[in-house]
Amino acid sequence: MRTALVSSWNRVYAALGRISMYRLVLIALGLLAIIAFGGSFFELVVPAPLEMLATLAVLSIICVGVDAAAQRILRLPQRIESSLITALILLFVLRPTLDPAALLGIALAALVASASKYLLVWRGRHIFNPAATGAASLTILSSFLPFEVGLGSAAWWVGTPVLFGPVVLLGMLVLARIEKLAVVAMFFVVATVVSFGRVAYQLQDAGLAFDVGAQLSQIVTASPFLFLGAFMLSEPLTMPPRRWQQYTVAIVVGVLAGWPISVGAFTLGQERALLIGNLVAFAFCLRHAIRLTLVARDMPTSTSHELIFRTRRPLTFAAGQYLELDVPHRRPDARGTRREFSIVSAPADLPEVRVAYRDGTGPQSTYKRALGEVEPGDALAVTGVWGDFVLPRDASRPLLMVAAGIGVTPFISQLRQMRLAGPRRDVVLVYVARTGAELAFRDELKAAGIPVIIYSADQPADLPAAWQWTGGKRLDAASLEIAVPDLAARHAFISGPPALIADLAPALRKARGLTTDAFSGY
Repeated sequence: MRTALVSSWNRVYAALGRISMYRLVLIALGLLAIIAFGGSFFELVVPAPLEMLATLAVLSIICVGVDAAAQRILRLPQRIESSLITALILLFVLRPTLDPAALLGIALAALVASASKYLLVWRGRHIFNPAATGAASLTILSSFLPFEVGLGSAAWWVGTPVLFGPVVLLGMLVLARIEKLAVVAMFFVVATVVSFGRVAYQLQDAGLAFDVGAQLSQIVTASPFLFLGAFMLSEPLTMPPRRWQQYTVAIVVGVLAGWPISVGAFTLGQERALLIGNLVAFAFCLRHAIRLTLVARDMPTSTSHELIFRTRRPLTFAAGQYLELDVPHRRPDARGTRREFSIVSAPADLPEVRVAYRDGTGPQSTYKRALGEVEPGDALAVTGVWGDFVLPRDASRPLLMVAAGIGVTPFISQLRQMRLAGPRRDVVLVYVARTGAELAFRDELKAAGIPVIIYSADQPADLPAAWQWTGGKRLDAASLEIAVPDLAARHAFISGPPALIADLAPALRKARGLTTDAFSGY
């Protein structure tokens, strides 16, 4: 069951990986806005059509304008997708209106949201979700003003049964792309359970009847929890790097969103709950942007490239994690200016940092072309380090590493760290390559001193004594059990393109455990 789910998931991820995260979120929010706009003609949602159009126009103008001005002043690349995402999120969080005073309040929320990306930052990284910052600022400001002023506040009208289905479908696509389904599911369950408990307590305290089914249905389908989780909590730039940390943030936000707490004149509603969660995430790692200076390039094989950087500021990572590298360039394609790379070097190699990638086939993305033009001495920004593809703490547990192509990179980091800093582990590596010439990092693998089992169409030349070529066989369950007789005793780690992981995962069903690491190409 586990391997079947892994296989299906990686096929979905392979398809979604062809589009950038920002572009997918923008498309999802745009479709949701179109659906809501259609529903407004039939009074299925709260706002009227003209209210939605006027509000979206104000939000878009302010968000795009503020971002464009800030990016020009700070000499940053233009990111109109980010501006429109902020505007669309605020459309669903604030109350659309035609009232001039309320539109002024909406403009102020958009101004604060966009400005927070450049003012509320720590060494180049923003701390809070911009849309939540804008909505919370408007709500707090309105509470100090006379009611007659009418600047408005957060309304979260997106929480309605009419939009429940679209939010679920579009949200799941976004969460599948960024691999946050489990984290947001945890948030949603916690928020729903806590909210249910709050309502039950309040109705019982007031002596009123309580319909369990009706109340639970109301919370699930008519609360903003799904939207908050899918499009705001899940933002990678305000998430901590490790999965257990992400679950912690999800639980904190879920509790505060499900049972709003009054603090003086304020109530910790949805957006304020998220801002507190952002603070918890920030406290986990005090993240900051790191700039890497390119030192040299290398080609481990004829189809792969290695980039060797040096960092001046401290960079903390665990062997097996990946970093996101920003390569600004003009007219980026749908996948944007950021990509994720498994780190080849070990933590013990710092301040040297190495990453690698494969040329691939077909037309190159604008990102890969821009990356190919980076010269030694140029600096690039690391916008984050993430991942749980790390070895278990129990060094006595036998491991099986299965690498497909350039997917060997996280294993090189792990094996190198073992060799330089320990501890030693019982490891067998299965390496899948198209040809023997495409086996990358052979010297590193030889120095690790572990058994290496190679699946390739032709026999690689000059194999070390501990290495075994399988005679051109295709990796499947039968050949794997022969090559690794103690498979059932080993925890399997598999790394490579999602489509290959989907093919290989069923072959590992007899392993003691399975951990995967997928990447969707560049």
